[in-house]
Amino acid sequence: MRLIRSGADPSDVGADVRAALSAWGHGDAVLGGVALLGVRPPDCPRPLDAVVLLPRGVLVVVGVDLPDPAMRLEAPLHGVWKIDGWPLKRADGAVSPAAEALEIAATVGRRIQSMRAAPLPVATVVAVGPYVAQVVQPSADLNRGVRVLHPKTATLLAAARELAVGEKSCSAPDAERLLAALAPGHHPPGLADLLAEGFADVVSDDLANASTMLIPRLGSPKNRRAPRWALYVAVAVVGLLAVVGVAVGVSSGDERDAATTPSETLPTTVVVDGANFTPRGTAEDGDCAEHAFGDVQVWLRTHGCRTLKRAQYETTVAGRRAAVAVAELRLDDAEAAAALNGLLTAPGSGGVTPLVEEGRTWDGGPETFDSAAFTSTAKATAVVVAQAVWTAERTTPDDPNLTALATRSLRLPTAP
Repeated sequence: MRLIRSGADPSDVGADVRAALSAWGHGDAVLGGVALLGVRPPDCPRPLDAVVLLPRGVLVVVGVDLPDPAMRLEAPLHGVWKIDGWPLKRADGAVSPAAEALEIAATVGRRIQSMRAAPLPVATVVAVGPYVAQVVQPSADLNRGVRVLHPKTATLLAAARELAVGEKSCSAPDAERLLAALAPGHHPPGLADLLAEGFADVVSDDLANASTMLIPRLGSPKNRRAPRWALYVAVAVVGLLAVVGVAVGVSSGDERDAATTPSETLPTTVVVDGANFTPRGTAEDGDCAEHAFGDVQVWLRTHGCRTLKRAQYETTVAGRRAAVAVAELRLDDAEAAAALNGLLTAPGSGGVTPLVEEGRTWDGGPETFDSAAFTSTAKATAVVVAQAVWTAERTTPDDPNLTALATRSLRLPTAP
């Protein structure tokens, strides 16, 4: 368990929570995961003693300070708490701290869901102190994933093993995004550290399917001609299939889906490898060919595409402002995805039109992604494309900084 302290303990019992989590030590020998201490996620009504992101679940830990130590605490989710038979009286008038904690956990759950990452169960832990010998909870509350406990190493570990039981392990890239969403402005651990904490490794599956090339400066999408530049190859990394949800749209040759529909706003900042990316718009379409050009457009009209998701970001590289356009195309099968990716890597074959070239510009952003460094990768039934340009200076397609940025951008989400 790796601990990241974002703020002071919001409750006195928070010190016990921190001590219990610290006892697990780094690495996945005990449980793994990352704990954000004293963090206040966006839209959360109060700071939390801890948010524990585990490979198979999330624990939202809310501290409740009792007026005195207790031998027996009756702690229903809805109803009056009783300490050694006496009703708990609080200055704020609340009768059930567990109900309050559950509302806070729901806020965190919505924040996690907005990232559209690998689905993880979100459970609530109410840490009580200064000391409680026995806690009594109704069975129905236990079944809802709520645990009221005095935070010791053994009790927290038992709760984590009971509640963090997701069917699929969270990948290290997903964990990086979720941590950035829960604590914007704080750099999450790197991928190597997250792998050491037990999060799944998906890099090796992507490297064999990744390819990188460069696109020279072209005219507007309507006047683009096949370029003559040679292929530049570099190593690309994780695709986006594990990051975004799948929205399946069906289109026919005679009918078109509705026009481009802008998606919800992405989180304020997305962090990849310690670099901050500011979202500048997203869109999702069922007619993929309408938003492509060149041979790629012809291929999409012939073979079809289930859905197209696009996003654009602004970032800084070595003090220089840059923009990124990312697109994910969902196809019918892995064979089609591999074929499309092969076409995308061929010089002069066209590509996917960035949102800025359809009028989705922003103050200080580029007017075009002509001459952008270009990267694509295929994984299973998805193809992910990334392009990168400088926003305030001349862009050359063989710029090594932009090539590296485009490769890194393959891991950015294309949906909120």
